[in-house]
Amino acid sequence: MNASTHAENAANDIAAHLHPFTNLATHPQLGPLVIQRGDGIFVEDDQGRRYLEAMSGLWCASLGFSNARLAKAGSEALHGLPYYHTFNGRSNPAAIALAEKLLALAPVPMSKVFFANSGSEANDSAVKLVWYYHNAIGKPEKKKIIARRNAYHGVTVAAASLSGLVPNHRDFDLPIDRILHVDCPHHFRYAEAGESEQDFATRLAAALEQRILDEGPHTVGAFIAEPVMGAGGVLVPPATYFDKVQKVLARYEVLLIADEVICGFGRTGQMFGSATFGLKPDILTAAKALSSGYVPISAVMVNEKVHAAVAANSGKIGTFGHGFTYSGHPVACAIALETLKVYEDENILAHVQSLVPQFQQGLQSYAGRKYVGEVRGVGLIGAIEQYADPARRTPFDPAQKAGARLAELALAQGLIVRAMGDSIAFCPPLIITAEQVDDMFARFARAMAIFEESFA
Repeated sequence: MNASTHAENAANDIAAHLHPFTNLATHPQLGPLVIQRGDGIFVEDDQGRRYLEAMSGLWCASLGFSNARLAKAGSEALHGLPYYHTFNGRSNPAAIALAEKLLALAPVPMSKVFFANSGSEANDSAVKLVWYYHNAIGKPEKKKIIARRNAYHGVTVAAASLSGLVPNHRDFDLPIDRILHVDCPHHFRYAEAGESEQDFATRLAAALEQRILDEGPHTVGAFIAEPVMGAGGVLVPPATYFDKVQKVLARYEVLLIADEVICGFGRTGQMFGSATFGLKPDILTAAKALSSGYVPISAVMVNEKVHAAVAANSGKIGTFGHGFTYSGHPVACAIALETLKVYEDENILAHVQSLVPQFQQGLQSYAGRKYVGEVRGVGLIGAIEQYADPARRTPFDPAQKAGARLAELALAQGLIVRAMGDSIAFCPPLIITAEQVDDMFARFARAMAIFEESFA
């Protein structure tokens, strides 16, 4: 496309489009990056510039941007049953098959699957299920849900309340009542001097237990956690953390919700992050890579303990009064089902596992660089965090926008990464090849060199 077309796109976008997670005051001056097509792990803007998409869009395009099988599945579904609902006992073959497949893949035994349209809706639904469940079992006070600082669980009212990020709360009058937050399990930043990962985990588990006791165990209904905290900075849990936390939850009959929206379907090297880190959730939420991001869909899996109580309570009321117009949408379910088949047919999990050493070594090659404080990751997800003085763990002044600057420099090298504060995240499509991993880090190396010169 020519420059005039881009200018027209930009002008129309500025005039009509309210962007999420964007500085709306500066957007009219900066303008949009308009992506018009994708191919494999690459995307192209409306000026013909090509980028290696090292973030899978928003953590989700696991099979890249041009998978023919997914396009065909969607087209066939649109020509067969373009829409139907799942209210009042209605269903469709794709929703049935997808629910069965998800239960077969679940990291722990699960009983039923509820479908929604985004990770936010899935986590919002999990909140309602926790409340409904405890009413059903005769514990109406057991409603508080504990999340972690720096966690991200979505942007609906309840999900944004669970998220432990200040911009998600500020001036939205959040969090709502009954949502609590405990310590962030980031060892590098929050451990005490000389404190091992195991000791740090012990301290955080003890603090969680004390918070439950302070609130009153009869009032605490659930704890929600991402196996790896994504938007909070790709924070990998310290050794023994989830083992110790789950012992606390069991002691006080607190449900565990595993937010697998980013970690699910191979990202951490196993099908679910819960398997990687030994979580045994009562409720599991998934989205993003469920359809490789090709269509909006999410899922909430519940175990039989939760399902049995919810089903019995709906019998008393006469209905389970929750759901969405597009829950179990036949086209979305067909594409998601085909996505799961591609994972199996192309042995994506084994491919991921084969690349993990190279990917993690690539990340670690930046450790010790002038402004690099910490490198962290697992599977095919990781982050490189910048500090003004790594030895003293002195962060950059927020006004310097160091992370955003580095991400922009990467963009100039044809590489899309994501700055979360001063942490630069990598989450490439799972189909990336060994050669493309090298290409990705070579592009980032060029950006890093310019970044280091700019702050010299």
